[in-house]
Amino acid sequence: MVVQKRHKALPAKDQGEWVRGSTTARSRTPAPPMASATTSAPPSPPEDIDALLSTLRSHAPAVQQTTAEQRKRKLQRLADALLARRDAFCDALHADFRKAPVEVDLTEIKTVTKEIEHTIAHLEDWMQPDRVGSPLLFTGTRSAIHYEPKGVVLILSPWNYPVNLTLGPLVGAIAAGNCAVLKPSEHTPNTAAVLQDLLHDLFEEREIRVLTGGPDVAQSLTRQPFDHIYFTGSPAIGRKVMKAAAEHLASVTLELGGKSPAIVDDTADLDRAAGRIVWSKFTNAGQTCIAPDYVLVEAPVHDALVDRLRDRIHQFYGATPHAQRTSDDYARLVHEDHYRKVLDLFSGALDAGATVAVGGQHDAETNYVAPTVLTDVPLEAPIMQKEIFGPLLPVLPFQTLDEAFRIINARSAPLSLYLFTERESTVDRVLYQTTAGSTCVNEGFVHFVHPRLPFGGKGESGIGRAHGVRSFREFSNERSVLRRTYGSELLDTLYPPYGRLTSRVSDWVLRFF
Repeated sequence: MVVQKRHKALPAKDQGEWVRGSTTARSRTPAPPMASATTSAPPSPPEDIDALLSTLRSHAPAVQQTTAEQRKRKLQRLADALLARRDAFCDALHADFRKAPVEVDLTEIKTVTKEIEHTIAHLEDWMQPDRVGSPLLFTGTRSAIHYEPKGVVLILSPWNYPVNLTLGPLVGAIAAGNCAVLKPSEHTPNTAAVLQDLLHDLFEEREIRVLTGGPDVAQSLTRQPFDHIYFTGSPAIGRKVMKAAAEHLASVTLELGGKSPAIVDDTADLDRAAGRIVWSKFTNAGQTCIAPDYVLVEAPVHDALVDRLRDRIHQFYGATPHAQRTSDDYARLVHEDHYRKVLDLFSGALDAGATVAVGGQHDAETNYVAPTVLTDVPLEAPIMQKEIFGPLLPVLPFQTLDEAFRIINARSAPLSLYLFTERESTVDRVLYQTTAGSTCVNEGFVHFVHPRLPFGGKGESGIGRAHGVRSFREFSNERSVLRRTYGSELLDTLYPPYGRLTSRVSDWVLRFF
């Protein structure tokens, strides 16, 4: 059932700041089984997309010429409106897959408002041309890099963090002065409807548009000549997006995923490691691209870590299967197909000889899979070959760091890598002998919300970077500008026809400049 709750009308698009909403967290009673939902707005037919893109492209030059102050006002209105509709987003995300209000606050709303706050604080500096020095050969010139918007951009967002991963990229697009089309996932229709309503109230349709619908709408959009496509999702779909973008030579940002490992050595604080791993893994029921996908733990502390993981799961979500199933703080898998995929990985691991150390309960009626820790998992099991994207955590012992490195490096570069150790030499070796989009030492997945750290992957886990100034630049064209202010005699001697003097000058240039 789609959430149809109505909200107080927001002020007109050109008015000032709005009153911030309440920040009080709410508790919920266990929800009944989730029904399949559809968006409140009908999907846009492909034949409307051509006209839409033409409208946005016609308006893009005006948006390009907006000042830093105008863009900051847009961003502030977005932040204020997001907070004002906090309850609506909590309701929608609970309806879509029972996401807890505190998780909505921390992982959806706060991440976006923090990104906006950082962007507003620095946007004037980012928009200024970057002066660059001139070599001796270019004496008499000034050079700079100017940042101009790419034009009309497409943001394709996923279902697992549908607010954060839709509005986060939009912050960068607005800051850089672009028009944008957003296509949220059809698997979180209630949230998509609230997003569509929110952005319709905030922006003119010739500047920002939200289109709903399924893969057919996404495919129709990617066939259009956008200036940039920002996609968050699986590597398989990322390849299709990149192929479609190549038809128009459009630039892309691909935020993908992969098997992000956690390494725990025998010097680690096991209580802290277990807390960070459980929190990072089972938030959003494991449906997080940077969640630890498996744990490699030094053999002497393997059993102790498993015990602490069990303790933390019980502490966070309840000490019994019934308590975990009825917890207000634990989400569900987003839909039946994803539930079946995760269960297939679970069954395959058991068939391959894995042992359930914690959890293992599941319920098809509500797409529920308990927080589950698996041991004795063979490396050749499917669960160790594919990204899990669910609440299953294999824990594997290793004897030496070289063995751990072989396991990690046999797979594609992960989006994130987590290391728990008190040995600085281990940190150095991990950073030198592995690769990843990002790495956290003795910490969980909070690096995602650090506005000064670029976020992104490598190869299979992604292309491009986001957050802070990197988002601004991802949506900007870096325009090189060289201006001569005086003198040009040396370069004048290099004009054809080439003779003896030209040869001497070019020899001199090669030797001394």
